[in-house]
Amino acid sequence: MKNDRLKSILGIPYFLFLVIFVVCPVLILLYYAFTNGAGEFSLANFTLFFTDSKAIGTLIYSVMVAVVTTIVCLLIAYPVAYLLAKGEFRRGNVLLMLFVMPMLINFTLRITALKEILTLIEGNLAFHPFLNTVIGMTYDFLPFMILPIYNTIAKIDHSYIEAAKDLGAKSYRVFLRVILPLSIPGIISGITMVFLPSMTNYVVLDMMYNSTYIMGSLVGSYFSMYDWNNGSVISMILLILILLLSTITGEFSDKEDNAYE
Repeated sequence: MKNDRLKSILGIPYFLFLVIFVVCPVLILLYYAFTNGAGEFSLANFTLFFTDSKAIGTLIYSVMVAVVTTIVCLLIAYPVAYLLAKGEFRRGNVLLMLFVMPMLINFTLRITALKEILTLIEGNLAFHPFLNTVIGMTYDFLPFMILPIYNTIAKIDHSYIEAAKDLGAKSYRVFLRVILPLSIPGIISGITMVFLPSMTNYVVLDMMYNSTYIMGSLVGSYFSMYDWNNGSVISMILLILILLLSTITGEFSDKEDNAYE
């Protein structure tokens, strides 16, 4: 009884944090999303969004940026994480730290430095807005893809690999049938950590002089004009997308875990 009471007391700060910083903001967004300027219940905000070609185009463009960024990050991060976790490196942790090191540097400085490098290469960043956006997003979010994959691969029991080799499996079969399936939870975590922020991180676009809008910049433009109703609608749509992606990736991860139990 004392332990249960102690746990309840210790859980109060966490409960208050959830209510103040999670529940209350969501309730405020719901209120503004389903009301008009006069505070009356209305679905006009949702109708306006789904009938506005510019808003739909922004959503499609944001999804494209997020998908391409996630794929590029995955293609780069998986070989790096695999080599750091299973390669013949005595200082694998040191090399991992070098990849994560940019996260310790101020975000503004990192993007400014990248902009200067791309300017030297391209001359005018306005000529390749989509490419530069993907490069900037990849540079920013690559460590978030490397870390979960690295942690998952590093925890794979080496006896599984040895058993597969003893049964006559070649190296590529060991990778495809053992290592890759067991590393799927890390891949899913990395995809979730990269896809969702890259859909809304408009700071990279603004700092690289990209005039294209993504969902985050569209939300920011509405709130800067004190149009909380339309801004809240877009925020709710993004929240729904996040919940759907989290549900899909969570179910897929559970299926993989059950398959290897």
